[in-house]
Amino acid sequence: MALGASAKLAIRVLYRKSGSIHHRFSTINRRGHQSIVDEHHSIGMFLRNYSSASSSQEKSDQMSLIKQLRERTSAPIKDVKSALVECDWNIEEAQKELRRKGVYLAAKKSSRTASEGLLAMASDDNRTAVIELNCETDFVARNDIFQYVALSLAKLALSEGPSQQSSEALPLSPDYLDRLKLNLAHPKMSGEKCVPEAVIDLAAIMGENVKLRRSFTMSKTSAGVISTYLHSSPQLGLGRIAGLLSLEVENPNIDLTKVRRVGSEIAMHIVAAKPLFLTKDLVSADTLESEREILRSQAEASGKPKMAIEKMVEGRMRKYFEEVVLMEQKYVLNDTMKVATVLDNLSKEVGSPVKIGSFIRLEVGEGIESEEATESETVAAQAA
Repeated sequence: MALGASAKLAIRVLYRKSGSIHHRFSTINRRGHQSIVDEHHSIGMFLRNYSSASSSQEKSDQMSLIKQLRERTSAPIKDVKSALVECDWNIEEAQKELRRKGVYLAAKKSSRTASEGLLAMASDDNRTAVIELNCETDFVARNDIFQYVALSLAKLALSEGPSQQSSEALPLSPDYLDRLKLNLAHPKMSGEKCVPEAVIDLAAIMGENVKLRRSFTMSKTSAGVISTYLHSSPQLGLGRIAGLLSLEVENPNIDLTKVRRVGSEIAMHIVAAKPLFLTKDLVSADTLESEREILRSQAEASGKPKMAIEKMVEGRMRKYFEEVVLMEQKYVLNDTMKVATVLDNLSKEVGSPVKIGSFIRLEVGEGIESEEATESETVAAQAA
């Protein structure tokens, strides 16, 4: 800390008037030239102590600003300090600078693979919405800001999603969601933002690529329920794997308690068993033909007669249906019966036919690598 000549003179006068200095001068007067050296040394020590105290206070103030800005933004401490230094320790300007840099870096990171993240779900009396919000690491997925935004997006999809008449899972297009606005009330993300802006701001705060990948809504029929299950759930409404299904009941006057319970168990089964189709009738002809060809090639490799090969193929097709068709699968909670049998028993218990209208199973990150490979191939083909 530099002091002017007048300041030094004032300090020198104060120093000489102190008791300790008076003692030094009584000694100094008997020692001639040496007294001047001692005087200069003592005053130098006083100035250094004064400067050290000021420096300590300044460092304490700076640490307080770093802590405050870190709490506001969740940005890395290195970036927080750098922004404060660039903005001459003005915390408001430093916060703006961090956001500007964060948005720029978020744009640069947008091409990086984001296959981690969370599924977020929101429900009301008539329907359920689920969205997938991706990031690069599970560390970010555990962050409370990330989880807050994911749940906010699910609630937005539920409240603003288009109405539907059927119980099918309806995908919401990215363009549809991009037009909607979020009202955020998190300490580190607040105010009204359009969906793309909120996602970019979240990416800027997290320091990773963040993407809203997909979203669906499912509505119940007039006499039915929507049943759900979330696996690996860090808190209510969040998880890494989701199972949803609509159960349709013929009699609207029955007690739905048992229907809801069994529906939740079947949703858990869907997460565990990974069905692809609801019934055998819904398996496409192309899929069936492709599977038959694969099984026939495997059977022919055994060298058995043609008639035996056909029997082998039919037996393996039955096994295939048990693996991929929900109604043909063995029930995970009781593998002595099929899911179809579970529904038959439920219908008898409640006194009304109960059937599954539709179902969907989602898992964080599924298919992302193949999607990116397809995009790369498309770009390469266009460039050729």
